Amino acid sequence: MCGRFTQTALERYADLFDASAGVLLHPSYNIAPSQQVVACRRTEMGWRELSLLRWGLIPHWAKEPKTGYSMINARAETVADKPAYREAFKHRRCLIPTDGFYEWKPGKPRKQPYFIHRKDGEPFAFAGLWEHWELDNFKVESCTIIVTQANELIAHIHDRMPVIVDRGDYEQWLDPEQGKEALLSMLKPYPEKEMEAYPVGLAVNKPGNNGPELLERV
Repeated sequence: MCGRFTQTALERYADLFDASAGVLLHPSYNIAPSQQVVACRRTEMGWRELSLLRWGLIPHWAKEPKTGYSMINARAETVADKPAYREAFKHRRCLIPTDGFYEWKPGKPRKQPYFIHRKDGEPFAFAGLWEHWELDNFKVESCTIIVTQANELIAHIHDRMPVIVDRGDYEQWLDPEQGKEALLSMLKPYPEKEMEAYPVGLAVNKPGNNGPELLERV
């Protein structure tokens, strides 16, 4: 799964997607579920824009918004057909930029957190879905991150990892006319040779801790 990640440089994300940056980003080194995240979406005019979405997808048919906390991730194997994600997969896909994410390796006396990122330090993008939920003029736009089987690097830490979209596939992923099979073909583990994972301190366990010191290797 993906339960924590970083977003630290809005300018780099706008360049990454060639998108307009109409939002303000406060750098975060420890984004947790239910918090606001930056995502890239395609507008009705065909442009790419950066928007703020709540992490934890709320289906448009949900009776109340609290269901989103349990829907921070969608499994690649079922995302195209599961009712909670099916319509979003067809029509409301997004890219969620990041500099890296955390995963916890089981162990004693406690789990060990790892920070996972590209070896070259460049930002990258998770495959995401977004939804619009509204009741009595109360509106929430939310998102989820699609996860798949872990690559060989991450498998010794956790059996799942977020889907990382290749830069050459950004336009295809955001294209509302894209076919199901082409989209499903993108939901694969990212090459381990391009990634690095290293252990970090236990301070990341608390969502209230947020600073560059969380990325220090231990």
